[in-house]
Amino acid sequence: MAKGKLTVVGFGPGSLDNMTIRAERAIREADEVVGYTAYIDMIKDYFDKDMHFISTGMRKEVDRCKMAVEEAMKGKNVAIVSSGDSGIYGMAGIVYEVADEMNADIDIDVVPGMTAASTAASVLGAPLMHDLAIISLSDLMTPLDQIMKRVDCAGVGDFVIALYNPKSVKRSEYLGQAADIIMKYRSPETPVGIVKDAGRPGEKKQIVTLGTLKDAEVDMFSIVIIGNSKTYVKNGRMITPRGYKEKGRMDGVI
Repeated sequence: MAKGKLTVVGFGPGSLDNMTIRAERAIREADEVVGYTAYIDMIKDYFDKDMHFISTGMRKEVDRCKMAVEEAMKGKNVAIVSSGDSGIYGMAGIVYEVADEMNADIDIDVVPGMTAASTAASVLGAPLMHDLAIISLSDLMTPLDQIMKRVDCAGVGDFVIALYNPKSVKRSEYLGQAADIIMKYRSPETPVGIVKDAGRPGEKKQIVTLGTLKDAEVDMFSIVIIGNSKTYVKNGRMITPRGYKEKGRMDGVI
């Protein structure tokens, strides 16, 4: 029997335009495509109707990985998909863990995709032009005190900060807590960009300030990008300077 293959595919925001050629090929060539139901629904219409898609509900990540590994162990070419980048809050890590636990003799490949932070940044202008931190405010798998410690450290370091999972019905106060922590180190007038449904139908953006962030319209489908001490807004665009002018160099930095 031929050795099976499992490809962990990040397909970006969800549209075919924002999917890499490598990601599209991996999905198209797979015998089985496994993923969270909402993700499968995003992409299945871009592919042949006779392709075999397998979907499972929310919080079934381990079950999905076991299913994908089992299919690959049968000698199949399997793709397990997630939005954004498969290695940034995606499925790559758990796939490796599950495959090790199952002693699976299969080939595993990881296909990166456009992560939510870069997608949202392109909508806002150029806010990620310098050092940045990406932090999820979801405490489903990380204790809240550890999350806020990371927020504090990012504030101390004057990083541009991209917040994933910024607010939900059960976690309505976490974003305000994070804003208060960051305001210990930077001005309340610091620009903050918010993009809802980045790269998807219904995409919306707004630019507010750090001081007003807690009252802004934000939900689980939003990405919040908090500027550093140099970030500014001009002509409706959020820009973080890299420092080319100060150094007298306009030809790029290596």
